[in-house]
Amino acid sequence: MTELFRELGEADRHALIRYAEFLAGQPATRPALPVATEPAEPLSPETPKPIPRPESESVIKAVKRLSESYYMLDKNKLLNETSPLVTEHVMYGKAAEEVIDRLETVFEEHYQAYLERWS
Repeated sequence: MTELFRELGEADRHALIRYAEFLAGQPATRPALPVATEPAEPLSPETPKPIPRPESESVIKAVKRLSESYYMLDKNKLLNETSPLVTEHVMYGKAAEEVIDRLETVFEEHYQAYLERWS
C-alpha cells in the first residue's frame, strides 16, 4: 500500500491525505459527540441546502459540499458509493468533473430514497 502512495505525484499524495482526513471525520481535535444526544426525528422530510457548484472544484471539496447540502443523509451509507468514485479520481486519474457529476447523482439518488421512506 505504501508503495502505491510513493508512486503518486505530490499533488495526488496531498489529495489522498485530504480524502483520508475527510473519511476519518476531519481533525482529531474535534470533540467527540456524546452518544446519548441523538437528534430527534424530524416531523417531515428535510430539504437539501443548495450550495452552488464552483466552476473549479476538487473532488474532495465536492464531497464536502454535497455532504453539507444533503446533511440529512446517512454519511455511512453514502461512503459505500462515494469512496470508490474518489479512488477512481485519486488513484486512476479519472477526470474530476466526471467524478463530481457522478457524486452529485449519487447524493440525489440517496435523497430520493430518503424521500420515499417518508411516503
